[in-house]
Amino acid sequence: MTGEPTVQEVADWWATAVSRVEPDVIELRGRPIQEVIADTSFVGVIWLLLRGQSPTPAQERLLEAAMVASVDHGPHAPSIAVARMAATCGIGLNNAMATGVNLLGDSHGGAGEQCLEMLTAITSRQADGEPLESAAASVVDQWRARSKYLPGFGHRFHRVDPRRAPLLERVSAAVADGVVDGGFLRAANAVEAILAGGRPRPVPINIDGCTAVVYGELGFAPPLARGLFVLSRSVGILAHAWEEAGQGRRNKGPIPPSVTPTFLPL
Repeated sequence: MTGEPTVQEVADWWATAVSRVEPDVIELRGRPIQEVIADTSFVGVIWLLLRGQSPTPAQERLLEAAMVASVDHGPHAPSIAVARMAATCGIGLNNAMATGVNLLGDSHGGAGEQCLEMLTAITSRQADGEPLESAAASVVDQWRARSKYLPGFGHRFHRVDPRRAPLLERVSAAVADGVVDGGFLRAANAVEAILAGGRPRPVPINIDGCTAVVYGELGFAPPLARGLFVLSRSVGILAHAWEEAGQGRRNKGPIPPSVTPTFLPL
């Protein structure tokens, strides 16, 4: 760009295929908003905006199940706890929500993305001709060399995550119906079998792993697994922040005022 920018150059700077907004016109991926309002669910709109086309009813139901499963895990979750505290500090509901969302990092909120990366690596090796069990073992070894935590497996509260069965059953049904291929489900089952070897108790797949399977089967890239989780968990963050705001408490801290933190002298 040389000289003064033209109007067209400025318009091209913000070129987008996501939406078109002009006087009296709103379109999402080329569809008039009037049509979208009339026939598309919120989850369907998420798919439309991210993928550029509408999902099939079966794809939409599977995506919705994964997003419903992730909405909340109570004040044990740091994102929920901090949103509730923020709601008592004289800031707006949007600020409280942003506070919670901003805690969704690699350790809290990122396991789904990481698990999908791991499962993608397994399916990629399979596509190159490596048997499933060998591919899964190699990728698990690589991840274990990086961290003692394998993303998407095991849970600090649940021996078996109560969200596991309903989600994986839906994926299995979708495989049987030809909606998805099943490669990510098979990869996750292979990892689960590896982790169960030689242990008195298995290390079952958790919500992050289950949603990684769903998002992988539906063709979402690993970074979008975290983005979709953030959208889902925002519902719980909003509900908790709103509940806390209505309780009238001011400046809520992480522990009750009657409890004094342990002092550890140097």
